[in-house]
Amino acid sequence: MTNEKNNKSQLNNKHDAEVGEKSSPTILHFFRRKWFNIWRGNPPGLILLLCGVMVALIMSVPIIYVAWRSMFAGTDRWMRLLDDRIPELLWNTLSLTAAVTGCAIIIGVSLAWIVVRTDIPGRKWWQWLLALPLVIPPYVGAMTYIIVFGPSGWARDVWREIPWLVRLIGDYPINIYSFWGVFFVLTMFTYPYVFLIASASLRKMNRNYEEVARSQGLSTSQVFWKVNLPFLRPAIGAGAILISLYVLSDFGAIAMLRYVTFTAAIYYQRAGFDTAAASVLSLVLIGLTVIILWIESRTRKKNKYYQTSNTFKEPDILPLGRWKALTVVYVIIVFSLSVLLPIIVLIYWSIIGIGMGALDERFFGFAWNSLQVSGFAALLCMALALPIIYLKSRYPSVISSTIDKLSYAGYALPGVIVALGMVFIFNNHIPALYNTFYMIAIAFVVRFLPQAMQSGEASLSLVSPRIDEAARSLGYPPWKVMIKVIIPTILPGVLAGGALVFVSSIKELPATLMLRPPGFDTLAVRIYFEASESLYHLAAPSALIVIIVSCIPLRYLLKKY
Repeated sequence: MTNEKNNKSQLNNKHDAEVGEKSSPTILHFFRRKWFNIWRGNPPGLILLLCGVMVALIMSVPIIYVAWRSMFAGTDRWMRLLDDRIPELLWNTLSLTAAVTGCAIIIGVSLAWIVVRTDIPGRKWWQWLLALPLVIPPYVGAMTYIIVFGPSGWARDVWREIPWLVRLIGDYPINIYSFWGVFFVLTMFTYPYVFLIASASLRKMNRNYEEVARSQGLSTSQVFWKVNLPFLRPAIGAGAILISLYVLSDFGAIAMLRYVTFTAAIYYQRAGFDTAAASVLSLVLIGLTVIILWIESRTRKKNKYYQTSNTFKEPDILPLGRWKALTVVYVIIVFSLSVLLPIIVLIYWSIIGIGMGALDERFFGFAWNSLQVSGFAALLCMALALPIIYLKSRYPSVISSTIDKLSYAGYALPGVIVALGMVFIFNNHIPALYNTFYMIAIAFVVRFLPQAMQSGEASLSLVSPRIDEAARSLGYPPWKVMIKVIIPTILPGVLAGGALVFVSSIKELPATLMLRPPGFDTLAVRIYFEASESLYHLAAPSALIVIIVSCIPLRYLLKKY
């Protein structure tokens, strides 16, 4: 009996072991099948995937921090801000955003139409001259307009020297420190977003549709409103979203002109060490950004216009006739206000500053700091963009799509919100890097990584996946394929993206102001402080250097549009 029990026991144990062996592979097989299904049968290597996940987590830090911090801000603080501060900030921010966006669209579309579709003299030159305001940061433009139109500016001195003007109108009427001052400055330096995109659309517009409209008896103005404008709506929408997001995130020009929007209020709250209130205001600003992006997305889906004709004809160049002189005057006025006047002011004060010894060791120290942190940020962006764009292009899935969307999170956020997130993470979890220039560089990565991604992605789209397959067939893992095959092929696009990040970083003001370690000033920071103290002879040379460096990506933008 004892032997029978032992044999039975051994048989049961053997059966249990067999069941375990069968069930365990079944579970593993289930998860493995699910994993392969997610990646459509072609999963990436672990190293490549971990790099992409790490970048996505870094990029989502500001939003996570703001949401987390505002949840614990307390009911009293929320109610106080909702009753008093937030309504005023909402009105200031939304009214400024709507006014600047609307006016910039009118100026940008009208200039694009004049340059692309009419016989204005020098039209080839105007195509890039009218794009030059993009290289002038609005806070630099604000400084030049304070010099010219401020309470102690050149225009006020001229006004006082003309007695009949004083008798007729009275005291100097221009108040640059007002809503209208901020509106004017931001409009002058953001209209090229619409101008460039609308110009590209107008060049690609098929003449056949206009000819059909004219055969129905429509005049030139009617053709514009009923044919051209509908085709321009996607371009106008793209430009409008860029301008709206820029106005929402701008700090330098707004602070210099003493106007208060959400970005300025967040900075002042953080400067007063009230991080909870700053987080609440940041959450509201993030909500505004999301709403604008949602409206743009819905509008784009509802307004899709396609040119379906197979025979493309370039659009006609329309004669201006008796309107030529008036049109030339309009173009010259816009160019003079947005480019010529600021450059003349900066050159004038730079000559004075150089004569007074502005280009000293201190100045070159600021320039070196700017080059150092911007160059490091550009290198980081080029390195971190590669795994994300490779995952998205070669391994499409829900996971790679989520990583890609999270990587764009910081691009739509103002620099002050990104800086808040960086302060929280580094101060509490990575104190060794707190108050170092590395923290500023990482903030730049969060802000401008999508610029490197867009450029690299455009180059990667031209590389056939069969090249990857050939390398994989030789036994290369995905990460090695990317390093040895893909990167050398798309290097020009990656370097172009790095140049864009470098230029954007060298102009970035609010994140640098909030994160710079003691004694680490950049050119952008010195422009802000020295202009605020009316030391224009010291601010102007730094501003000219920033503008000259910012000309680097202009050729890329003009080629793109």
